Amino acid sequence: MRRLRAFLTRGPWWRRLLSAAGLLFVVLPLFMVLVFRVLPVPVTPLMLIRLVEGHGLSHDWVPYDEIAPVMARSAIAAEDGKFCDHFGFDWEAINDALDAADDGGRLRGGSTISQQTAKNVFLWPGRSWIRKGLEAGFTVLIETVWGKRRILEVYLNSVEFGPGIYGVEAAARHHFGTSAAALTARQAALLAAVLPNPIRFSAAKPSAYVNRYAARIEGRARAIGKGMYPPCD
Repeated sequence: MRRLRAFLTRGPWWRRLLSAAGLLFVVLPLFMVLVFRVLPVPVTPLMLIRLVEGHGLSHDWVPYDEIAPVMARSAIAAEDGKFCDHFGFDWEAINDALDAADDGGRLRGGSTISQQTAKNVFLWPGRSWIRKGLEAGFTVLIETVWGKRRILEVYLNSVEFGPGIYGVEAAARHHFGTSAAALTARQAALLAAVLPNPIRFSAAKPSAYVNRYAARIEGRARAIGKGMYPPCD
């Protein structure tokens, strides 16, 4: 501590300022990750952005044990089938996305649930390399400090399910008039089906595409429940 104090107080003011900023850049993210390991996430940058855009804000945090297990399985089936088997990054999906872009296709997402959680909780929407780099750093931190169960708990409580609707509890009540704990397999699959674009798609009034996709998610979720996917600890 004495050496750190000496390092921060010697030299010209601009060097001290840069040193303090660099230290804050390292310490603050770790502090936030440690805090949200045990405390609910009250609000995210995306929630605030959407609020300014006029979408409102409905968000009710519930513990993992008060979320129907089929909802967790449906989210994994829809967004990240290898969630329980990777350390934050699905390199095969990332390579596939890059190959598709190289072939002239649109750059599509290869983000895991862990990456989406890191982005949702700590960062802002966007595709810049700076944001993606920060996302990668936060992904490693939460995989190391939180573990899979906490990552999934935070994800299900913070992800956007519709305009101004965040977290599975608010989504269940808004779309189906029930609680997250009482979601059926079909309702969970419909909620998971809108995750790629919750502003465009609706779980309560699903399009033909959402209905078809939800049916596939139900099948994958059943497979996860039967142990056909790598289990989480």
